[in-house]
Amino acid sequence: MIQKIKTGKVILAGAGPGDPDLISVKALKYLQTADVVLTDRLVSPVLIQENARKDAEVIYVGKQCSKGIHTPQKDINELMVELALQGKLVLRLKGGDASLFSNVLDELEAVKHYKIPYEIIPGISAAFGAAAYTGIPLTARGFSRGVRFLTLYDLNTVTQNQWQDWATTEDTLVFYMSGQRLNVLSKQLLNYGIDTSKGIAVVQQATTPNQKTSVFSFEAIQTKALPEFEFVPTLLIIGKVVNLHQQYAWFTENDSNESYFDNHITTLQDAI
Repeated sequence: MIQKIKTGKVILAGAGPGDPDLISVKALKYLQTADVVLTDRLVSPVLIQENARKDAEVIYVGKQCSKGIHTPQKDINELMVELALQGKLVLRLKGGDASLFSNVLDELEAVKHYKIPYEIIPGISAAFGAAAYTGIPLTARGFSRGVRFLTLYDLNTVTQNQWQDWATTEDTLVFYMSGQRLNVLSKQLLNYGIDTSKGIAVVQQATTPNQKTSVFSFEAIQTKALPEFEFVPTLLIIGKVVNLHQQYAWFTENDSNESYFDNHITTLQDAI
């Protein structure tokens, strides 16, 4: 039973895609003052280690279903509410942006139900981080007039009309949380007649020191094997803009075979 002492506040904030420098000034100020930080797995632990109050309580509530790492959303909601009703300033820190593919609605419903004050602070989403750090503009004159943010969490709900639309649109397509479905996605787009001059960029661990980018044309995909799904986050960028990567890539990748987030989380937990 939750007993209300005095109401604190909940901050729902995006921490950016991985590089600890890609957090907003406003979110950083809350990180430096929060009593409790509820952090996703894909928030840079370096960011927390260097900026959270030394006496702040840092609680990991990460999810990665492909590895069996899963904190139920119900538990996150209850913890967030319980701590705020103890009068604490609670920072719910999310990887990327606070509102895009982030379960933010569930958390908003929880804090509204208990009349807890809250703020939402945007962050740099993985799509924008990956685009910037690979030199692939998401829109560009002569290449793409728009961009769509998508996910293939449930392939069974994708209709034939949807596949046809994705294959023929001139928009850039960005797929979140779909690395394990890369082969299905590429085969379906080819089946529905995608322009084979378009490219697909597989960007793993974008903006971190372990960023790894693989780029293919859909013509090459017909004869070459695609990379194996290795790390979360993996972002897929599809369209003519992908062809600009080789010319404008500026970020030096070290071809690491390690998980940036897992290794740093262990270190930070030991430090706490």
